[in-house]
Amino acid sequence: MTDTRKPWPRELKLKADKKTLEVTFDSGERHEYPAEYLRVCSPSAEVQGHGPSQKKTIPGKRNVGIMKLDPVGNYAVRIHFDDLHNTGIFSWDYLLDLGRNPDSHWGVYLKELEEKGLSRDG
Repeated sequence: MTDTRKPWPRELKLKADKKTLEVTFDSGERHEYPAEYLRVCSPSAEVQGHGPSQKKTIPGKRNVGIMKLDPVGNYAVRIHFDDLHNTGIFSWDYLLDLGRNPDSHWGVYLKELEEKGLSRDG
């Protein structure tokens, strides 16, 4: 019998510089998420829109930090960024996807910046 249970976060740790979130899952996986990566991939409507055609590319977040983390039920975390963005609710599944597939998420973001003539610095 195979275990079809999805990995569950055991620990969320905000690094002292407030620029990196580390999440350890009960599967043994551990992922580090730069604050900039989380901010530009926020699952909020402000970033994702209400459909693929409304997705926004958010420039100028290279130096963004994380002010605090709030649990949302038992399924997610709300991240409060120091640019005052706090409407994204990061489910455990979404964090796992971001951790497992950073090249695809980050690569798409960098390509969008380039295509739109935008910069990570603003």
